[in-house]
Amino acid sequence: MDKKDWKGWLYLLPAILFLGAFMVYPLIDVFVYSVEEGYNSASQTFFGIGLYNYSYVLRDPYFLQALKNTFILVLITVPLSTALALLISVGLSSIEKLRDLYQTIYFLPYVTNTLAVGLVFMILFKKTAYTDGLVNLILSFFGMTPIDFIDGPYWAKMFVLCFYTIWVVLPFKILILTSALASVNPDYYRAAKVDGTSKLRTFFSITIPMISPTLFYLIITGFIGAFKVYSDAVALFGTDLNAAEMNTIVGYIYDMLYGNSGGYPSFASAAAILLFAVVLTITCINLLISKKHVHY
Repeated sequence: MDKKDWKGWLYLLPAILFLGAFMVYPLIDVFVYSVEEGYNSASQTFFGIGLYNYSYVLRDPYFLQALKNTFILVLITVPLSTALALLISVGLSSIEKLRDLYQTIYFLPYVTNTLAVGLVFMILFKKTAYTDGLVNLILSFFGMTPIDFIDGPYWAKMFVLCFYTIWVVLPFKILILTSALASVNPDYYRAAKVDGTSKLRTFFSITIPMISPTLFYLIITGFIGAFKVYSDAVALFGTDLNAAEMNTIVGYIYDMLYGNSGGYPSFASAAAILLFAVVLTITCINLLISKKHVHY
């Protein structure tokens, strides 16, 4: 190895040490915990090595409920938020007057505390003894029966959680997509206009391919972020998410560590490894798909 190679590795050394200490080592440590059967956090002892922790987690109804909630949340919020962000970004890009003002308005929810926004959503949707909430008042105006979105049926609670999650992630996606649209070479649009190409075809044949790397980035990060949702559910339904049937995988991991059923780091580690495997699998699938549909 010559002097230039050593110099390059020397520059990378701080990043390598940081990633090793705070990412690689914790991942290995979590995996070790996940295969230690009968681990006692007080005495730091266990009686065997095996896959019992994984078997327990996969049979735990609370984990299965959290897995179901997380997958529903991912499948609904990621496509919808990306599509809405794209439509809004295209609209903002076509506005010349007050464009900066509209961009600021759309970005405000991103810099607002998620728990504060969740509290506002809860007030809007929650049905109490004194009021049905603003949303139910609107539904009643159209002759619909009031719905308890916070403590009512499962589908109503899932609707609020998906709505809230989309609201929270939308500003960041709008900001990124607006920047991507601004970077598209306008000569392509001029050429399409000269050829008499319709706006719809121009959008799918020029705009989408040109910003496909950005779209792919948002989809990948959207999937990863949606699988890690926890604070959103807490903001709407409180800390006892198992009772509300609205727990997520990250919430399940937290409960196993610190919740009412806490003190089981081995079960929490097994659930964390399963979450890691799911996210890694979906990311790899997206990477394979991107080879055909993303244009760099």
